[in-house]
Amino acid sequence: MTFAPRTWVVGEVVTAALMNQEIRDQFNSFFGAWTAYTPVWTTTGTAPNIQNGTLTGRYMKIGRTVICEINMTAGSTTTFGTGNYSWSLPVAAASSGMAIVGTSMLLGTDRWNGTIVVSSAATTVGAFVPISATNTRSDFITNTRPETLASGAQIRLTFVYEAAS
Repeated sequence: MTFAPRTWVVGEVVTAALMNQEIRDQFNSFFGAWTAYTPVWTTTGTAPNIQNGTLTGRYMKIGRTVICEINMTAGSTTTFGTGNYSWSLPVAAASSGMAIVGTSMLLGTDRWNGTIVVSSAATTVGAFVPISATNTRSDFITNTRPETLASGAQIRLTFVYEAAS
């Protein structure tokens, strides 16, 4: 992960170790592996539980830019709860006064393309999809919107945002 560069002082002796740390290691971090994390799935109503499904996340932080993916697949014992769904971010979003948009996809009986919203200073991300096949206005994914979720349903989120630090 990239970090703030050092402030050099007049007369300081530049060593190979310092050059490696300040230049090589910073440069290499742009090409490093993504960091895995386990997102927390929450709702505005009754809590869901992934049970025997899978919920994974990964991200790469370059400076204060965060690139993130979240993938969820419901299992046969997953409970979907009620209310609007959201997932935890790997690092808090900056207080920028802006909402960042990414992409979401729900694969259930049908395939539903949507958007992601990361609000200013957020610690969670919400996914929006069409309300139904006949009502294409966007709203949060829920246990029944845009379709009733069941075992095997997948939710995929991809987005980029500015980290708080």
